[in-house]
Amino acid sequence: MDKIYLDNASTTFPKPEVVAGAVYQYMTTQGANINRGCYDSAYDVEELVFETRQMLTDLFHGGDCKNVVFTKNVTESLNVILKGFLRPGDHVLVSAMEHNAMMRPIRQLEAAGVSFDRIPCDDQGNLRLDTMESLLRPNTKAVAMMHASNVCGTVLPIEEVGGFCHAHGLKLIVDCAQTAGVFDIDMEKMHIDALAFTGHKGLLGPQGIGGFILKEEMIPLTDPLLSGGTGSISHTEQIPAFMPDRFEPGTMNLPGIMGLHAGLSWLKETGIENIRNHELELTARFLSGLERLEGEGHIRIVGRRDTANRTGVVSIQTLNRELSQAAFELDATYGIMTRVGLHCAPSAHQTLNTYPTGTIRFSFGWFNTEADVDAALNALEEICHGI
Repeated sequence: MDKIYLDNASTTFPKPEVVAGAVYQYMTTQGANINRGCYDSAYDVEELVFETRQMLTDLFHGGDCKNVVFTKNVTESLNVILKGFLRPGDHVLVSAMEHNAMMRPIRQLEAAGVSFDRIPCDDQGNLRLDTMESLLRPNTKAVAMMHASNVCGTVLPIEEVGGFCHAHGLKLIVDCAQTAGVFDIDMEKMHIDALAFTGHKGLLGPQGIGGFILKEEMIPLTDPLLSGGTGSISHTEQIPAFMPDRFEPGTMNLPGIMGLHAGLSWLKETGIENIRNHELELTARFLSGLERLEGEGHIRIVGRRDTANRTGVVSIQTLNRELSQAAFELDATYGIMTRVGLHCAPSAHQTLNTYPTGTIRFSFGWFNTEADVDAALNALEEICHGI
């Protein structure tokens, strides 16, 4: 049985061949650490790391490439930013759609004296911008929110939120895990002060590589969460004040960075707009096919019914079949790989009226085809009709 991968919101698969090739080449022909080895192969790797920082800066309009910091993933990035920037007594606004990558660090900080309020969203995941003013407090320091929902695909209005933050003297911290590499992100235009990204989704790199970008004024306001050897100013036991060493202790995931470099190169060559258009065309085809099943009372489409302001993520609930059983059948009988459950986002599911059962999530990527969409629809129809 052929398998069809529709879980790209978790991690994109397959990766472009050049990504695996870049990782393999580093592991077999280079292998050196940067900032340690004083020989040509180490300098060659260091040059590729610098190029990767510059590519990310160009992609996100992030200013100086030295302010790109590599981490394992977006979760680590958000932990570093939130725990380094927020202090006891501070107040922060988050959206009602947040992933636990944002909310669990904030809940930890809440126990230490940081408070938060959720900006309401409607039952399609759209942010209620008109409520933000009323949520402000004298001690509000930042808005921290995702760019798009990993549950229903709704894109949140980051540029408008950035304008609000700029007008009220607040910092904007953005999780772009679901949009980087598919949607245009401009840190300057959107007034983003800290951008957390992951490499293994839309940027098409391997798992285990991510990072963040800080605007210059955020750097002294953010304390490092981790510390250790950096290969720089080794005569002192104090944390370097300069970037990126301030936030990059220990041995870096250089195979991951080499893969990310290749993914970013492939992305630039292919074009973000082409990728987005392809994913949304597949999404439109899938949504259209789901309408009949919804009309018959077999499923409920969660979130938006159109392709405006959304990613290629579609969640459904099967109304006459237990969700996990339907997802199991999709895989075991039809080879359709999806994700089922609460997707690490309980607040989003409460907002979307899908808590506590969750959803079955289908997420499309560049390497999916119309035939994949049709196969998923046919499988759902047979499952819903008990065929």
